Amino acid sequence: MKIKLFGKEVILIVCFLFLFSALAFAQGKDVVRIVGYIGALNVTKQKLQIRENIFAWDQNTLFYDETGSPITADRLKKNIKVSIEATKNKPWLMRKISLLPK
Repeated sequence: MKIKLFGKEVILIVCFLFLFSALAFAQGKDVVRIVGYIGALNVTKQKLQIRENIFAWDQNTLFYDETGSPITADRLKKNIKVSIEATKNKPWLMRKISLLPK
């Protein structure tokens, strides 16, 4: 009786390991997270620069303020510290941008 129960536990543990490892690697290497200050900003062209990288956004990009509330792109200004999650394209396409507290 204990041998059958032990076999089911092992199968369950192995299934969880595969599930969690698949979720960890699903994000891929093309996703980049960068924290820095906005150097150049052009809201009409939907582009900004952080360090030497140019980032663009589209209608699917999510904007958040310091508290995690959604905002619009109009709140972005130069010399504001932000955290960006983007995909590696030229220019890099932002998935999410969050303003960070001062």
